[in-house]
Amino acid sequence: MKPFEIKAQQWLDGDFDQATKMEILKLRSEDPAGFEDAFYKNLEFGTGGLRGIMGAGTNRMNRYTVGMATQGLANYILGHCKEEDPKVVISYDSRNNSKEFARIAAQVLSANGIHVYIFDNIRPTPEMSYAVRLKKAVAGIMITASHNPKEYNGYKVSWSDGGQVTSPVDKEIVDEVAKISDPSQVKFKAGLRCGEIESMGADVDEQYLSDLLSLRLSPEAAASNGDIKIVYTPLHGCGVRLVPEILRRAGFSNVIHVPEQDISDGNFPTVISPNPEEPAALKLAIDKAEQTGADLVIGTDPDADRVGIAVRNPEGKIVLLNGNQTASILTWYILTRRKELGTLGEGKYVVKTIVTTELIADICKSFGIPVYNVLTGFKYIAAVVKAKEAEGGEFVCGGEESYGFNIGEFVRDKDAPVTCMMIAECAAWAASRGKTMYDLLQDIYATYGYRKEGLVSLVRKGIEGTREIAAIMQGLRDNPPAQLCGSPVTRVVDYLEPEKTGQPSSNVLQFFDEDGDVVSVRPSGTEPKIKFYFGAKGSDADGKIDSLKKQFTSL
Repeated sequence: MKPFEIKAQQWLDGDFDQATKMEILKLRSEDPAGFEDAFYKNLEFGTGGLRGIMGAGTNRMNRYTVGMATQGLANYILGHCKEEDPKVVISYDSRNNSKEFARIAAQVLSANGIHVYIFDNIRPTPEMSYAVRLKKAVAGIMITASHNPKEYNGYKVSWSDGGQVTSPVDKEIVDEVAKISDPSQVKFKAGLRCGEIESMGADVDEQYLSDLLSLRLSPEAAASNGDIKIVYTPLHGCGVRLVPEILRRAGFSNVIHVPEQDISDGNFPTVISPNPEEPAALKLAIDKAEQTGADLVIGTDPDADRVGIAVRNPEGKIVLLNGNQTASILTWYILTRRKELGTLGEGKYVVKTIVTTELIADICKSFGIPVYNVLTGFKYIAAVVKAKEAEGGEFVCGGEESYGFNIGEFVRDKDAPVTCMMIAECAAWAASRGKTMYDLLQDIYATYGYRKEGLVSLVRKGIEGTREIAAIMQGLRDNPPAQLCGSPVTRVVDYLEPEKTGQPSSNVLQFFDEDGDVVSVRPSGTEPKIKFYFGAKGSDADGKIDSLKKQFTSL
């Protein structure tokens, strides 16, 4: 038998539940390719945790792979944390099996003598991050695959600061999980020492919402323009539990729902993909805005950490804004209001990822506020917040082009509820000045120069695809472009050289030209893709983006 067939037979012969065995037999007889894919390797626990297709097999998200990952995490906690009563917070979203996976994780941790706080129902990723610090936990687990298709689920680990695990802890946890090679190594039943499992819910909601509401900058604008029409959709996810409530408490009385998408359903029946980055995901919400005359559309992904918005332009058309534009508007608004309120003093700073628009850096410079660039991923933003906290600094806000943003220091991850609140407040503040959010964006462009961003992802599957992606990266290192859209390249940054970048080593290249344009290239860490991020500056930025796409995708 082939190695994957041997693994499958071990599951058929082993102490696995009958439903799992029946699924394996069905796969073997009806879907040979799927059968091989389910067992040809073990689902990898990476630095961010697990993510994969749900189903039976070693390469799938199921109760056994979740149990093994949790046992590895428990071993790490017990071996490295000095707390007498170590605590872990667990949350989960609306995806299929999320509640079951969360229950299994709680049972395994408890069987290992670890105290567990688990939410009584679906809750957003940012509230899990908040609860880690609230409960003084050593770690947090979020069962979610974020905005991936319905077939996927995932297991994301945060550390004691509420941020996703970073080096060296992430790699050390990965090593411990790798040592768990068989479900028989997992403790599902408690021995002499059993950790308590406590449910939490409305009590944490109240504290979370209260702290987020303390970040408001223009409550008077909401008081006078709180009746602006806002369409909100959670895209069948857990945002429905808190986003409408925080908007209501912030003074917004005219929040219009998309009823069929308020239903928490892991099959995401009304969308192809529950990803607010994709225009199709917000179609029903935009249709609702057209029917009701709303000026603002807000959508959050299944675990409510990302936010997508659409606004009405001067011609009366609802237009989508991308993550760079939303982050730029919010950064400008927050800095503007804090300056007016006199709360933008020494030690304040902003953080963005290296592939996020340089417009944010221009805005921060004009306010005299430092902006820190970090690698792609919100865990790197959280790492800066943790480091600066020890120095007495204060994180104002920060974000990434992939629709993630955060404000203040209560949460150490992307936070859709607080972002939705601030978007609504910004819209009300603009309305009090006879403007819309679209107008604010045009004002920003008029002040700092027009910028346009674009993203192209080239899919290259299999071993040959991996080699092709590696060849593209090596080719760009050996022969970097001399110019971008006719402008000389003045700086090349290779993030494989941490001694030069001050960042952790990462397979990313950036090219900057004389005119302020930038191209970033990196292989995806979770998918068989190589990504090209384009940023162009100037009145001809739209045309530049088209030229840059042709220049780099022809490699």
